Amino acid sequence: MKLLEGKVALITGATRGIGRGIAEMFAQQGAKVAFTYAGSVDKAKELEATLSSVTQIKGYQSDASDYDAAQKLVDEVMAEFGQIDILINNAGITRDNLLMRMSKDDWDTIIKVNLDSVFNLTKAVIKPMMKAKSGSIINMTSVVGVKGNAGQANYAASKAGVIGFTKSVALELGSRNIRCNAVAPGFIETEMTGALDIKVVEAWREGIPLKRGGQPEDIANACVFFGSEMSAYVTGQVLNVDGGMLT
Repeated sequence: MKLLEGKVALITGATRGIGRGIAEMFAQQGAKVAFTYAGSVDKAKELEATLSSVTQIKGYQSDASDYDAAQKLVDEVMAEFGQIDILINNAGITRDNLLMRMSKDDWDTIIKVNLDSVFNLTKAVIKPMMKAKSGSIINMTSVVGVKGNAGQANYAASKAGVIGFTKSVALELGSRNIRCNAVAPGFIETEMTGALDIKVVEAWREGIPLKRGGQPEDIANACVFFGSEMSAYVTGQVLNVDGGMLT
């Protein structure tokens, strides 16, 4: 039996990179997949077409940083799929700059997209999960949220906030059999890193104990663990998937 057979997963920001890797892995493991996207309509349709032969899948154009839109999204997914067993708060952006040069808008936007969205969707799925007396919420943080990073004060703050939020939700909802955990990716090679100078990428790889960058599948595997019954007694945890970077 597949690890996620019979489960419905809602994944935010799934048209590329880590989000797409999670959607593909979840489909392979038997989950039905609802996913969100911001503006990539063509990529969303392509993902639906690619995975529709494997599982039930549907994309929703929705802004998770909008409180009302998040509630509407959950209502629509519940109407279409009948349940939400797993929520993966994956959508996120960066606007890097040194603090002395960082604008107020750069700060506000990152907090809104990376942290408010996690609150909005988690808040929205609580009721159906409580009614089902079951659920797994998986929040995407970052090693930067654990250790900080020069030039990313806004991003690091948003991802550190996700960790505190995750632990608090785990404490609040554990008695309802709803688990909440976080995954902290390190240097993951996606389309975005593919545009970087190869020498920069090689220098990053050299600084990692496993001497390579991670792949979206590495993060997806961690999410399968947290979404499946393999982690039935695990909540409130942060799993660093970073090749040993923070060791």
